[in-house]
Amino acid sequence: MKFSIIIPVYNRPDEITELLESLVLSEYTSDYEVVIIEDGSTLTCEGVIAQFQPQLNISYYFKENSGPGDSRNYGMKVAQGDYFIIFDSDCIIPKQYLNEVEQALNTQYVDCFGGSDAALDSFSDVQKAINFAMTSFLTTGGIRGGSETINKFQPRSFNMGISRKAFEASKGFGNIHPGEDPDLSIRLWKLGFETKLFSKAFVYHKRRIDWDKFTVQVTKFGKARPILNSWYPEYSKLTFFFPTLFILGFFGALVLLVFGIKWPIACYDVYFFSILLVASIQNKSLKIGFLSLIAVWKQFFGYGQGFLKSYIIVILLKQSPQQAFPELFFKVKS
Repeated sequence: MKFSIIIPVYNRPDEITELLESLVLSEYTSDYEVVIIEDGSTLTCEGVIAQFQPQLNISYYFKENSGPGDSRNYGMKVAQGDYFIIFDSDCIIPKQYLNEVEQALNTQYVDCFGGSDAALDSFSDVQKAINFAMTSFLTTGGIRGGSETINKFQPRSFNMGISRKAFEASKGFGNIHPGEDPDLSIRLWKLGFETKLFSKAFVYHKRRIDWDKFTVQVTKFGKARPILNSWYPEYSKLTFFFPTLFILGFFGALVLLVFGIKWPIACYDVYFFSILLVASIQNKSLKIGFLSLIAVWKQFFGYGQGFLKSYIIVILLKQSPQQAFPELFFKVKS
């Protein structure tokens, strides 16, 4: 089995530098290739690639901008391997990663896997807080952080693998973004392929993001989910509604507080105190604990209101997702 590492990049040569530096340190001794797809960048990483070609088997392709999903498809079409591993450009890869993947595939082969993400000590306090919000069992159930409590895992495209056979059968990623990864997972299931979480195959996900960008990102996540539910209603889950219900419940608790009913807001106080406590202990920093409160609120509010808006427009009013939310769809060009 030969791995092809597929990495789309858009205007982020500094991130590619860190990612390739981490691959140079890999303990994996078998042959593999790295395929970089420049998605119409104006600030290219071609010079960076040249620096690493003596150390890594790298191929570089520049194409017109058509989004990360289509760029990943492009990379898998030109790759030489029979199993593709996909990273986002803002990932740093642990030296044991490829060995963990190979061992897991040899033990229990699947045609598509996903890994979790973690934070390095060198990450900024905001990055660590956002990582907590995205990975904690108190927020997402720990799924992105390595929990194995669900039967069907939907790999996320910042850290996932897919066989050539599954890619060719499914035609890869669609043009929705975000949401292209759960869309692919569901289509793979319908084709008879299995997906699995490889909890030991984690990456350090160095999200280059500020609070405003994080809010925009999670709002788009919220908008995408009702669209996917409309496409695949048999895979809709009640848990997808939780962030919206959380936000509506919070404002409802404030209204009840005006009328002297205190227990609902007290429940939220307990929850947020738990966030502060666990985040502070996990990161050994009270500051990161308080920043995690901001991250969790922005995560729930952004996703919740995005989900509610999309649910009303797409599910209740039956409007076309492409017309209602054109910002979530790329025009495929490859």
